[in-house]
Amino acid sequence: MNKVIFIVIVSFLLFNNINAEEKNKELDSLFTQLKTNDYIFALKTEKKIWKIWSTHPSDDRKGIRLTNMLAQGDLLIRKKEFDKAINIFSLIISIDSNWAEAWNKRATVLYLSGRYEDSIKDIKKVLQLEPRHFGALSGFSLNQIELKNYKAALKSYQEAQKIYPTMEAPKKMIPMLKELINGQKI
Repeated sequence: MNKVIFIVIVSFLLFNNINAEEKNKELDSLFTQLKTNDYIFALKTEKKIWKIWSTHPSDDRKGIRLTNMLAQGDLLIRKKEFDKAINIFSLIISIDSNWAEAWNKRATVLYLSGRYEDSIKDIKKVLQLEPRHFGALSGFSLNQIELKNYKAALKSYQEAQKIYPTMEAPKKMIPMLKELINGQKI
């Protein structure tokens, strides 16, 4: 009996690891595709990336539950119930601290709450887990703008643009930030 349980557990772990590996390979491919100059194709690719990021990497009950919780938190953000959203994202992080998108969502709601330093801390964790997270890089820039750290904001937008060349925010904000840094008005 113990042998059967062991085999079931090992099979389950292997299946989840294979699924995570498949998602990572798919993300790698999507990030390669994202470097296009075709704006419409890039938007479609971006949408696929966000779908992967917003779905917990494991397909077990826990993963499904965490994915649903992330969606609940998104709904709370749209309702401007920021404290409740922070609580949900914090709970997700306490359950799985390796899911970059949970950190990113909490960083977003912290930014919307005016808690810029806390948001930056979460963004740094996102980028540690997923260095290509163009959304987090853009969010980092927004926080830095609020803190009047224009050089840091510029650098982060430039990094986002390397990953996602057709992304709108860097295209608009890089010239404005350069003017601000040079002491000119926007």
